[in-house]
Amino acid sequence: MVKLRLKRTGKKFYATYKIVAADARSSRDGKFIEELGYYDPHKKSLTLHKELITKYLDQGAKPSDTVRTLLKQDNFYADYISKK
Repeated sequence: MVKLRLKRTGKKFYATYKIVAADARSSRDGKFIEELGYYDPHKKSLTLHKELITKYLDQGAKPSDTVRTLLKQDNFYADYISKK
């Protein structure tokens, strides 16, 4: 199963995250299928590639709880549902 989840990057005590599509069996920072965006919790900046996220959600990918919260904060679901 494909999951949309966070991959930790950055320095010690200054983590940044990539939002990736990955196999559910792979490790947190391991192999992933495609990069879908960035999240920096220190600057509260969020960058999403909405077309790619839509593609994976249409194919049945499940977002993790944290990614789901980030998508809701960016009002992604309102746009996603209105396109259907």
